[in-house]
Amino acid sequence: MKYTYTEKKDTRSGFGAGLAELADKNPNVVALCADLIGSLKMEKFIEKAPERFFQVGIAEANMMGIAAGLSITGKIPFTGTFANFSTSRVYDQIRQSIAYSGKNVKICASHAGLTLGEDGATHQVLEDIGMMKMLPGMTVINPCDYNQTKAATIAIADHEGPVYLRFGRPTVPVFIPEDMPFEIGKGIMLQEGTDVTIVATGHLVWESLVAADELEKEGISCEVINIHTIKPLDEEIILKSVEKTGKIVTAEEHNYLGGLGESVAGMLARRRPTRQEFVAVNDTFGESATPAELMKKYKIDSTAVKEAVKRILAN
Repeated sequence: MKYTYTEKKDTRSGFGAGLAELADKNPNVVALCADLIGSLKMEKFIEKAPERFFQVGIAEANMMGIAAGLSITGKIPFTGTFANFSTSRVYDQIRQSIAYSGKNVKICASHAGLTLGEDGATHQVLEDIGMMKMLPGMTVINPCDYNQTKAATIAIADHEGPVYLRFGRPTVPVFIPEDMPFEIGKGIMLQEGTDVTIVATGHLVWESLVAADELEKEGISCEVINIHTIKPLDEEIILKSVEKTGKIVTAEEHNYLGGLGESVAGMLARRRPTRQEFVAVNDTFGESATPAELMKKYKIDSTAVKEAVKRILAN
């Protein structure tokens, strides 16, 4: 495999590291948290810039309103709470106070998807990508590992407009080079292949690389693309790949309704109809279990990616 790893880290720690770096780099960056400093790894930012940190408490809707107000003064607010509380609980505030007027607010959401694990279904938001990508002008980013999350956190401070940055709780392989530039809206070709295109996001990028490596041993050549920015979608990198392979598998830790797969399917329907298989949660809520158990049960692990590839090649 071209990409290997020597350690595992949680992507939320990548967010914390990137935010701490911004404390030094950009005096306009301010941070807000809804009583989850430790979970969002915001301690180092607070150490460096305590005067630019606001503890809002368990009042997420109020946090979004404060962030919108701070943006009017020229500040660049980064809000921090769990993905469920960053979207479902405060959707009206985001739509009305942030997205509608294009406020320069960065909505940073940890514990996304199934892999927050034992906290269970009420915290395992699987519809957040769909909710956020439907908001006009909202950029939606879902990085794959610690290094990419850190780079994305730093990059969005220079992007004008609202951003939804999604990351997770569990430790996952760190395989993206630390010095790889992060360009919003530009996918990354991780592995070239000829038989099928795998387009993955977030934690499913590594699972897709593992699947591609195992499939190569069976004589199946997979092209693997990391789509870290779901909106705006890098249409050209996907189109170029499917022109070659003629088949595509999308993989994500999200409901298949509204996620990356639907964005890709919609784009291909408009520009180049292509056979597609979805690796995603099948229109259901999660439950309490370990991340690995949940990924296996809900068919969003490397085995599920392999099965999807074989299905599309068999038809």
